[in-house]
Amino acid sequence: MDLQLKGKTALVTGSTAGIGLAIAERLAAEGAEAIITGRSQDKLDAAAEQVARVGKVRAILADPATAEGAARLIDAVPDVDILINNLGIYEARPFTEISDEDWHRLFEVNVVSGARLARHYFPRMLTKNWGRIIFIASESGLVIPSEMIHYGMTKTAQLSIARGLAEQTRGTGVTVNSVLPGPTRSEGIGDFIRSVIDNKDAPAAEQEAEFFAKMRPLSLIRRLIEADEIAATVAFVASPLAAATNGAAIRAEGGMVPTIA
Repeated sequence: MDLQLKGKTALVTGSTAGIGLAIAERLAAEGAEAIITGRSQDKLDAAAEQVARVGKVRAILADPATAEGAARLIDAVPDVDILINNLGIYEARPFTEISDEDWHRLFEVNVVSGARLARHYFPRMLTKNWGRIIFIASESGLVIPSEMIHYGMTKTAQLSIARGLAEQTRGTGVTVNSVLPGPTRSEGIGDFIRSVIDNKDAPAAEQEAEFFAKMRPLSLIRRLIEADEIAATVAFVASPLAAATNGAAIRAEGGMVPTIA
């Protein structure tokens, strides 16, 4: 299927590994110029080399989780067709041990970073009468995990921003959506799983099975999602073919949200 992305420019934040890198690769393979970001020059160079094998890529050393980093990124890339707000962090921590600093840190990285960029690019998309903004949220925004409530809060906030912006696109060619991955195989997921299960010395496959049995029992697929599976969904939503999908929270979470609406 031709997703009609040739000639589009797509900015993907948090794109030196995991879901972000997989999204950048998929968009580049579909003919878009993938603009990737990161805080480490070494990781950024490695990611750019990987994406360049399949398509056009541009790498910007910038951290939109800070106002200075966002300004640097916007100065380097003042206009894009597609904005993928993927930058995010997570951690397991008991609610009573989540400090004010932890709340602010997760909110700044997971929520404010995307809001900063959308504030700049959204009006320009409206002027052009075409654009795509996609927030990479999580099923945790709907099914709040008890072991990381502060993370769940940030993902719910992303859904709110995306829906509110979508309300302002009426009658235009701009869409704003969220994609909700479930637990995905990516950098750091092994450490996270070990932090919340009992049998920490078991083989990786057994650790994964225990995680889904005890911590994510609502999952229908009972396995980690692969990053390229999320990227495939995001690429379609970012394409002209998804013009009728707007203001949606699109689930790619393996069936963990037990509702039909």
